Amino acid sequence: MATYRNNTLLSALSATAVAATLTYAVTPVAHAAAGPARTAAAPAPEWHPCSGGLAGQECADLPVPLDYARPDGPALTLAVSRLRTDRPGARRGTLVVIPGGPGSSGVQRLTQKGAALREATEGRYDLVSLDPRGVGGSTKAGCGLAEDDRMLTALRSWPAADGSIDENIARSRRTAEACARDGGAVLGSFTSANQVRDLDRFRQALGERKISAWGVSYGTYIGAQYAQAYPERVDRLVLDSSGDPDPARVERGWLANMARGAADRFPDFAAWASDPARVTDGLRLAERSEDVGPLLLDLAARLDRTPRESSVPGAPLTGNGLRQTLQNALYSDSAFAGFAALVRSVQDPQAVPVLPPELVHPLPDQDAALMVAVICNDVRWPADTDAYREEVAADRERYPLTAGMPANITPCSFWQNQPAHEPTTLTADGPSNILMIQSLRDPATPYSGALKMRAALGAKARLVTVGHGGHGMYLGNGNACGDRTVNTFLTTGRRPARDAYCAD
Repeated sequence: MATYRNNTLLSALSATAVAATLTYAVTPVAHAAAGPARTAAAPAPEWHPCSGGLAGQECADLPVPLDYARPDGPALTLAVSRLRTDRPGARRGTLVVIPGGPGSSGVQRLTQKGAALREATEGRYDLVSLDPRGVGGSTKAGCGLAEDDRMLTALRSWPAADGSIDENIARSRRTAEACARDGGAVLGSFTSANQVRDLDRFRQALGERKISAWGVSYGTYIGAQYAQAYPERVDRLVLDSSGDPDPARVERGWLANMARGAADRFPDFAAWASDPARVTDGLRLAERSEDVGPLLLDLAARLDRTPRESSVPGAPLTGNGLRQTLQNALYSDSAFAGFAALVRSVQDPQAVPVLPPELVHPLPDQDAALMVAVICNDVRWPADTDAYREEVAADRERYPLTAGMPANITPCSFWQNQPAHEPTTLTADGPSNILMIQSLRDPATPYSGALKMRAALGAKARLVTVGHGGHGMYLGNGNACGDRTVNTFLTTGRRPARDAYCAD
């Protein structure tokens, strides 16, 4: 059984920072800083059974102001959902599931995790979630992007085979111009600060004085900002897989840190793919773990030169397609076998590689627009294209598995907006009611960045480190020790006395 031990090194950390919001230029929206806003009382949701949800899961629509500086102006609609406790006598409040992304659906996540979360928390909470602006059943906006610009390997700025970023620059400029032309005020309202305000609007609509929350990945940023803006309205807060909240970089830093995350995590896959146990399932890629990386780099380089025809006519597997699929596979051990099978099929001249869906189908226009809008609306990104060329070249050398993608230019460099205010900074002020849980080898939000979130929160938080790899620890890729520690906090309020470690 896994156990945790106190980690006094981590508990000695001190403060750093986080960021907030900005405006959109084409149809200006003067967003106020995240925090209390003067709005009419939020109406109670009119709940009805969800289509395709869990037994007992209910859905509703929640109106929110397009612009909180104009609370009586145009409104948007957010899709919200709840799963009431099956043990009313044990109920102590409401727990919000805050989705990741930007771009993930809270309603869908509640459907996926609600039953396990209700059992883990012993019915202490009504469980609720919402689709952020631009996501799922909430009000959306589009940019009118061409299909090629909505492919995942285009939205993620993978450099050309020779390291050139000329095509990335052209696409980024084209995307930013399209969003300025077609996105309007609705797209401009897709900010992290508005997600924080919307979360409090949801709290009001539920009639709760305080809420508890479980935020995952990008959801940790929203949860931490909420606790900063409304400390008196937070009961218990779990931050699962946190990014670096440095206000000078925020989303740009999150993307850049993925290079370090992939490097941290890849040895787990290499050990799995070289394990003699893989002989029986035909997925052993090398006899030694140290040979797996060179094998994949060589295979990607060959696909750069000569893309491989796949099971989808007109959609060959490229080197960047292989790299992107590896990046996705590193999120969970459960994805290792599928990626190894793809590699084996590419190695076999007679096989026809079967591409994962994300390499075949472009994102819907509104989903692609949301994917770039939040990260571009939140903070100003540098626009010096020569500096990006230098950073990409250095990143390709230092982190060959990600080939410079995390350091590359995005549409944010050409985004037609100005920040509404300076990024806010997370501090240690407020009640000590936060529990962080983090993988030691996270491919998306690496441990080094999570330590900066931990430092920013100071005495408000405790950190539980789970001693293996993956993204999303609680009720996901973690272990019994980590889950048990979070369960205890949510059900009793007790946390480890100091930062702690849960062995693999």
